[in-house]
This record gives sequence, structure tokens and C-alpha cells, in this order.
Amino acid sequence: MREQWSAVDRHIEERLLPADDALAAALDDSERAGLPAIAVSPPQGMLLHLLARLIGARRILEIGTLGGYSAIWLARALPEGGRLITLENEARHAEVARGNLARAGLSDRVEIRIGPALETLPRLAAEGLAPFDLFFIDADKPSNPDYFDWAVKLSRPGSLILVDNVVREGGILDAASADASIQGVRRLYDRLAAETRVQATALQTVGLKGWDGLVLARVVGP
Repeated sequence: MREQWSAVDRHIEERLLPADDALAAALDDSERAGLPAIAVSPPQGMLLHLLARLIGARRILEIGTLGGYSAIWLARALPEGGRLITLENEARHAEVARGNLARAGLSDRVEIRIGPALETLPRLAAEGLAPFDLFFIDADKPSNPDYFDWAVKLSRPGSLILVDNVVREGGILDAASADASIQGVRRLYDRLAAETRVQATALQTVGLKGWDGLVLARVVGP
């Protein structure tokens, strides 16, 4: 089934997503630099782009830059004067991402901040950069509940919060799992269920990245 899922993703990409040198180069450079192959798939990247456009996002916060592939998709959705801030813990990843964003002509609208996100997020609040219109959380999974809490703090009514990798090949059903990532995602679901300021759902996905899923949460209250 995984081979078929991947083949369908490639078919979708060939039929619906035009060839894009900057995006292809971003993946190639990330691979050459030894970054893990965990960027979103091309169809998922287009989904991020379309969602950002649909809500008219002007300010986007991404947690987890990696090689900048998803940042390119998101930044291209910004209008003139829009801004994306992306947080990355690994300086080597950030260096690759900077090169990829520069090649895509997006350096003027994307800022990469290096360091643990849970240390950077309070600084963003103190600098008065909130509210953000869209959040894409795709970083270390054990910290997902804390990242979500910060997204709510830095949001406004109408903001959209997206969290990737929330099915874990079905592992989220195992309450006794010793996998810290699975437990982090399970705690995220607990937060979502208890948070009255958001409406949320999660969609299972299959494709190049296997069996996983995406949380979509809309902020409805202050």
C-alpha cells in the first residue's frame, strides 16, 4: 500500500503541481547537506500554500524550518508586505534554509530565528510581533502541546493553527507507548479537546510520507 500511496502522490504532483526549480533545489540541497528527509510532500506543501491564501494570511509563524521547503510554500502565499518568521533549533538546518529561501527570492519576507523554540516564542511575544494569522507546527513532537499553547497565545480570533504528523502510523491509539513523540501528540489532542478557544479537527493522510495526519484548529475566541 505504501508504494501505491507514493505513486498516487507522484501522479497528483505531475498533474496538478507545475515543475518548480526552487522547490526541487531546496529538496536536493537538503539531501546533500544530510538533513533528514522529513519535509512535507509537494501536495502537502500546496495545501499549506492554499490555506494561507484562503485566510489571507499576512503574518505566519512556522515552528520547525528544516531546509526551508515548507517555508517557501508558505512565504509564496504572502501578500506584499507580508512576513513569515520560522523557528529552527539547528544552526546547520537554518544555514541550508537560508540558501534555499534566497534562491527562491524570498529572503526579504522570511526571517529565520535560531534556538530552542520554547525560548524564542516568549521573545516574539515580548517584541509585540503577535498576532499571527497562521501557524505551522512541524518540530519535535514531545513539545507539541507547548507549541500549541503558544500558538493560541500569539493568535487572534480567526487565526489558523496547523500541526503536522499527528497520527504516527496509528501509534496515537497506544496509550502505553514508550515513544515520546506519540505521547507528545496524545497530549496535544488532550489540549485541543480542552481548549474552548479553538475549533479543531484532524485529518489522516497517506502518501510519500506514509500514514500520518494534520491538525487544523481555528481560533474562535480571545
